[in-house]
Amino acid sequence: MPEMISTLPEQLFVVLQKEKFLILNTLDADSGYPSVHAISWVYAKDPGTLRFAVDARSRIVSNLQKNPHVSLSFIGAGSVHAINGSARVVTDSLEDVPFKLACVDVDIESVHDAMFYGARIVTEPEYEKTYDKRAADKLDGQVFDAMKKPRHALCSQAFCYLIMICHIIG
Repeated sequence: MPEMISTLPEQLFVVLQKEKFLILNTLDADSGYPSVHAISWVYAKDPGTLRFAVDARSRIVSNLQKNPHVSLSFIGAGSVHAINGSARVVTDSLEDVPFKLACVDVDIESVHDAMFYGARIVTEPEYEKTYDKRAADKLDGQVFDAMKKPRHALCSQAFCYLIMICHIIG
């Protein structure tokens, strides 16, 4: 039986510091059936947390609001890795991004090697953006910069105003 751990080992943490193709599994908010989503705006915030961005109108967001349990799978470091955890929307609108993206943190509960016995991945899958490369690179940079801002920079505008008012009132 593969070893299960509760945080990303250093090798996987490093792999998840840049854009990576992952499969996100949620439970559909209406049917309760598993729902599979391909995502790439994701990175390891720290060894215990993954952060990703998706369209705020995405079915992913409504699924997470109903049931926060997720699994994510990816190929890297010669194997298939599975991560289980609980997700929460950090903000429903990232700043400095041209459209409304929700930012989601996943608190990692377990990580394990999901590759079948006696094999390793020799070539990782590749993908390409099918729209203007310059625009794609610019958007990717904006999204990753916004996701990597400190948590206080991700709070909703109304919440920030509330904090400011409480601080003034004192």
